[in-house]
Amino acid sequence: MDFSFTEEQLMIRDAARDFAQRELITDVIERDAGAIYPTQHVKRLAELGFLGMLVDMKYDGGGMDTVSYVLAMEEISKVDSSCSVIMSVNNSLVCWGLEQFGTEEQKRKYLPDLATGRKIGAFCLSEPEAGSDATSQRTTAEDKGDYYLLNGTKNWITNGGTASIYLVMAQTDVAKGHKGINCLIVEKDMPGFIVGAKEDKLGIRASDTHTLLFNDVKVPKENRIGEDGFGFTFAMKTLSGGRIGIASQALGIAAGAYELALDYAKTRKAFGKEISQHQAIQFKLADMATEIEAARLLIYKAAQIKDDHGNYDLASSMAKVFASEVAMKTTVEAVQIHGGYGFVKEYHVERLMRDAKITQIYEGTSEVQRIVIGRSILR
Repeated sequence: MDFSFTEEQLMIRDAARDFAQRELITDVIERDAGAIYPTQHVKRLAELGFLGMLVDMKYDGGGMDTVSYVLAMEEISKVDSSCSVIMSVNNSLVCWGLEQFGTEEQKRKYLPDLATGRKIGAFCLSEPEAGSDATSQRTTAEDKGDYYLLNGTKNWITNGGTASIYLVMAQTDVAKGHKGINCLIVEKDMPGFIVGAKEDKLGIRASDTHTLLFNDVKVPKENRIGEDGFGFTFAMKTLSGGRIGIASQALGIAAGAYELALDYAKTRKAFGKEISQHQAIQFKLADMATEIEAARLLIYKAAQIKDDHGNYDLASSMAKVFASEVAMKTTVEAVQIHGGYGFVKEYHVERLMRDAKITQIYEGTSEVQRIVIGRSILR
């Protein structure tokens, strides 16, 4: 078992760290407060190759492995989870799903723009009445011969307003249940497609989360991914890989909060000495460091299994449920170590605490992860 990284992986990690610490940090507080989309930073992500990391080079992607991807995700999430979720959705869900399951024609048409950031992608599964229960799709794709007629509503869609390419899950045959769901590639300029309200969120506030409306949108048959009825399988397999990205986001949030708390504890004095010299604070920091390292190893394992083309469903669920809960616990403790300073925006940790919560919810709640884990270990 080799715990060392390749030279290329270390270069990718360092490039992500440099970008986060030099550029993202400069306006992250203001963008969070105003819920301002990071347009220029997303352009820089594209220039650095971080929007198509996993895509084959023949489609203008980076051709990188999953381990490199999670290293970059952690570093960017230490500073700005709004940027990292934009990056995660484009990489893990949209690009990966298209490359794995799309036709050669679909890949050549869409992947080069997505991988280079000329266009951004969105993954559209959740609905007002179908969140964790993804089989209860109300959005319909009526088969009209050479096209599908798409009607319905999607919500909580990351990149909803800024994307140009949308992977939309919809029910074609209700009688077949989840085997009657298809995934359709929808382009923003298709008539009848409306971008609805932008959400005012607790955390990841600079990311672009919208409701989407489809009113008699005609989607060509050639825009279906996979065989008829493959949509649910497509969504579940894609989300399984996406959870590795969200786990690494949670890890970054936790590690970022821990590093801030550690630095603060070394300089803040109380009762005549640095608070890091008090055992109460040392125990908090020790628990944080241990749990973060455990989360990191779970994520690396899941990423390596994916790179080795093994079944990573269990590993990714374990990584996500553990890392997201470590993120929530660590950020709360980081605020506590900062005391009153932790409660104000200037010191970053309150934002990290707000950002941490969503990692327990999106791309499968912690409860859903435990269902996946339970079913897997009881087979």
